[in-house]
Amino acid sequence: MGIVICIGMLAVGAILTLAVDFNTDVVNLDVVGLVLMAAGLIGLSVYVSIFKRRKTQPPRPAAPVVVEEERHHLN
Repeated sequence: MGIVICIGMLAVGAILTLAVDFNTDVVNLDVVGLVLMAAGLIGLSVYVSIFKRRKTQPPRPAAPVVVEEERHHLN
């Protein structure tokens, strides 16, 4: 899910839960709104954690590492 979809789910869920005053016998719109808000919040947190992990790069070494090899030949 993209960030726009997650924020949209949060907005639609909040509207259904807090602003709509329509009652049906089949579906409880308050519960549907809460489920949408929970799904949007979980999706947004997963998206942000993946985006944060993808953007992080390992630090570069301060100085180049020099490795000297010493070979001793025994005759």
